[in-house]
Amino acid sequence: MKPVVFITAGDPLGIGPEVTVKALENPLVQHACSPIVIGEPCSLFRAGFNDRMARLISMDSCECLQDAPHGPTEAGGVASFKAVELGCKLAARTGCSLVTAPISKQSWALGHIPYVGHTELLRERAGKNGLMMFVSGRIRCALVSEHFAIADLPRIITRARVAGAARHFAQALQRLGIAKPRIGVCALNPHAGDNGQFGNEEHTVIEPALRALCRKGLQLEGPFPADSLWAAHAKGKYDGILCMYHDQALLGLKLAAREPIVHITAGLKFLRTSPTHGTAFDIAGKHCADERSMTSAILFAAARSKTPQF
Repeated sequence: MKPVVFITAGDPLGIGPEVTVKALENPLVQHACSPIVIGEPCSLFRAGFNDRMARLISMDSCECLQDAPHGPTEAGGVASFKAVELGCKLAARTGCSLVTAPISKQSWALGHIPYVGHTELLRERAGKNGLMMFVSGRIRCALVSEHFAIADLPRIITRARVAGAARHFAQALQRLGIAKPRIGVCALNPHAGDNGQFGNEEHTVIEPALRALCRKGLQLEGPFPADSLWAAHAKGKYDGILCMYHDQALLGLKLAAREPIVHITAGLKFLRTSPTHGTAFDIAGKHCADERSMTSAILFAAARSKTPQF
C-alpha cells in the first residue's frame, strides 16, 4: 500500500484548488501516495477535480462563493480554516503527512479565526516547537521569528528563541539524513551590528545562545551578515542557515533556489509541508497557476508519510 497524504485545498477563491488539482494530475504524485483531499467541493470541481484523482472529504459547500470575485472573504476564511483544522486532527491521529494549499490571512481575520495562519494553528494543535523551514535541493533555511513587524524584532529575538530554533533546525536536518549538520546563523542587524554601531543584539542575544549550543555539540557559526551568509550557503559551505526574520529568509531563498521550494513545519506530531506561494487572488480562476511547488510539497510529504490502517 502507498502512504497516505492529507491535502487541504486552501482558500476556495485563491489558486489552492487549482494547484491541488494540477498536482494530483501528475503521475509522480499518483505513484507516490494515496492522497486524501479536504476542501470546499465547488471550488475543487471547478478546478477539474474528479474522484479518480483522490478521495475527497468535502467541507460545507459555500454557494455564496460560486459567483464571488476572487479575493479575501469571511466565507473563504471559514471554509479554509475548517479544512486545515480537520486535516490537522487526521494527521495527528494517523501520523500521516499533511500538505496545505495557501490560505489568506486576511480571510481568516474576516472569518474571526483566532490564528494568524497555519503555523500558529499547528503549534497549538500539533506541537509548540513547530519550526518554519524551507528546502529546495541543497538549499535549506529556517526562521527564528515568522510573521511579525520589523519594529518588534528586537523584543522578539531572545536567547531562548534563538536557541530553540537552532536546536530544532539541527534535529530537522538530521531527520533529512544529515548526521552532523553545519548551520550558519544570520545576524539581525546590517553588518552584524558592526561592533554595536547598528544594534547590539548580536553580542547580547545571538552569540551567547550559539555558544551554549556549541558546547553541547551543535555545529553553529555566526552571526554573519545575511547577504554574505546566503552567498556562502549557495556555494555549499553550510547544510542550512538560520535566519532571524521572514524576509531575511525568503528573499535569499527565492534568489538562490534552483528547484521548487517546499515549506516545512518541523517539530510537530506529523510532517506538514506546503508550497511557498500565497493565494494569488489576482490570477485565481484563470488556470495559469504554477503547480510545481505544490507538487514538490506533496512528493516531499509522501516520501516521509505513513500507511495507516483506517
